[in-house]
Amino acid sequence: MTRLVLGLIPLAFVLAWPLTAIVRRISASLGAMDAPGVPGQVKAAARRVPNTGGIAIFAAIAIPILLGLAILAPVGASSDTEWQEEPGLIPADLREHLPRLAHSADTALLLIGCLAALHVLGLIDDRRPLGPFVKLGIMAVVATAVPLLSPETRMLTMLDGHVGGPWLSIVLTVLWLLVVTNAMNFMDNMDGLTAGTAGIACACFLAAALLHQQWFVGACLALLVGACAGFLVLNFPPAKIFMGDGGSLVIGFLLGFLTIRTTFVPAAAPGMSAGGWYGVFMPLCVLAVPIYDFVSVVIIRLSQGRSPFVGDLQHLSHRLVGMGLSRRASVLVIWGLTLVTGISGIVLGGLQPWQAALVGGQVLVILGLVGAFEFARSRGASA
Repeated sequence: MTRLVLGLIPLAFVLAWPLTAIVRRISASLGAMDAPGVPGQVKAAARRVPNTGGIAIFAAIAIPILLGLAILAPVGASSDTEWQEEPGLIPADLREHLPRLAHSADTALLLIGCLAALHVLGLIDDRRPLGPFVKLGIMAVVATAVPLLSPETRMLTMLDGHVGGPWLSIVLTVLWLLVVTNAMNFMDNMDGLTAGTAGIACACFLAAALLHQQWFVGACLALLVGACAGFLVLNFPPAKIFMGDGGSLVIGFLLGFLTIRTTFVPAAAPGMSAGGWYGVFMPLCVLAVPIYDFVSVVIIRLSQGRSPFVGDLQHLSHRLVGMGLSRRASVLVIWGLTLVTGISGIVLGGLQPWQAALVGGQVLVILGLVGAFEFARSRGASA
């Protein structure tokens, strides 16, 4: 199964790359270029670059999932055993998982429906800005649908028996989905930044999913890795196309959804220890840098009396440029930081408590050093 899952990375890549080129050409002919944003938003100087690349990212993820469900789910749900007896009909590694795939089809369709809704929301906002609270309200509705319609997609369900029902896990799930979705949306502020950061984070989550034999989650992550890589061919600085909200919202929500599914491992994989409760912090390690950017820029805006949801040029990437880095170097530094914290989180759930504490401490030290360096440079600049 590992080889089948990893094979989805080049599949999504070969879908996303040409689709991105096609979308770029069509968008340029239609004049679908980057928009100025909502009133009060501060953006970099306008460039004649299409911002519709999210179409290719969404398609490279949704098409394989829907095709897989259409072809394989009915087979897994069928009582006909011919497919089990015919050795060449379905790969041997896949056969035993088909009934589980059929059982998960509703959840997969819910995921695609949520992604489609956010994709359309992003495309509309990219053409005619809707305002931050309209977007946030729609995101909240979509996020709430996940734990309500898919009870197995909830965070920290072990708390349900202590708080008188599932309400706390539902609230935490919705908040997590909103934070991760907005963190990736906020990070879409420089060429290649979101696609590269998301691709690195997804690769780390994919490694963890494969270690714990979570094949559906791994397949979705593999598709996202390939889609980001294919899009990045034309989005690496200097970008020839932007993903826009139609892409960043899809990436953020899918990351949030899949991290919820990888937080809880029902049983240890062969050869692995069951791990400890601290495994729930694995997503925080892998996504530490995007969350740091999200939290820090919200704090900065609030301290200035500004809305945290109105964009500006005070993100981590912009602050690194203000310290003297080029825009491309700033992007590469953030990629590197994401890789370091992401690698730390891959095996977190399978470590001994003291080892997990070291990993958590390492991530906190990395973020603390970045924050201290930023603070020292800002103090020096104002002196």
